[in-house]
Amino acid sequence: MVSVSFTDRMTSSTRSGAAMVLAATLSVQLGLAASVGLFERIGPDGAAWLRLAWAGVLLLVLVRPRPSSFSRSALLAGIALGVATAGMTLLFMAAVARIPLGTAAALEFLGPLGVAVASGRGARLVWPVLAGLGVLLLTEPWHGGADLVGVVCALGAAVCWAAYILLTRKVGDEVAGIRGLAISMPTAAVVATLCGGPAAVGALTWELVLVGLGLALLLPVIPYSLEMLALRRLDTAAFGTLLSLEPAVALVTGLVVLHQVPSLSALGGVALVVVASVGAERTGARVPAPVPG
Repeated sequence: MVSVSFTDRMTSSTRSGAAMVLAATLSVQLGLAASVGLFERIGPDGAAWLRLAWAGVLLLVLVRPRPSSFSRSALLAGIALGVATAGMTLLFMAAVARIPLGTAAALEFLGPLGVAVASGRGARLVWPVLAGLGVLLLTEPWHGGADLVGVVCALGAAVCWAAYILLTRKVGDEVAGIRGLAISMPTAAVVATLCGGPAAVGALTWELVLVGLGLALLLPVIPYSLEMLALRRLDTAAFGTLLSLEPAVALVTGLVVLHQVPSLSALGGVALVVVASVGAERTGARVPAPVPG
């Protein structure tokens, strides 16, 4: 009876975690597509800054964290998470300004895919090989038409995303609920302000300020909160694999919202990245960490 009950709890935890990740994925792609509309007015750095600045303010107001309530390791991990979040957002916005959303999302997804592969067991070589082939199809280096800066920015965002996953799990294990975001988001807002704030402030209007508030809720407050909670129910490999639909969702979002029609090569590249991510799954639910007192 005890064994069955424990298994049921793990299954329920997996389902709820999966639902959170999928909801976060949809919110992320809609928020990214909506952010593209701001590029002409405040630039990609400005769009990233506006979202993160509002997100930092909202988390501070809603959660009202007390630094004394965090352990030193949790506080440092939250700050590091904020730096990774800012890097991921700024670099990805720079990538989307230069290459299609679906291509940028697939390249960025190499970050969580790498985490899933490194956390798995058994044959690992096939998944990086498939992902590498997907990258080749997405960038088509034999044509020389891909924007190199955009590709590099997307790959930089991938590195930041891998760090984000690992740091989110560490923060989520040490801090109850979403209080960790009240440290990481203001940190990300400060970093983004230093990078993109000065150039965008002069172009701000009240309309843009309100739009930024809505985008901050759509991305990153809602999805990052869901991901923080999901990683308390899933291990990093399962989390990375559940995100495997993100490149496909980005491709469809780019087509429907931004009218970016993918080539057959891009479709094949995204498919290979998705297959590689699914194949990298090796583990299921993790036992939730004890909630800190």
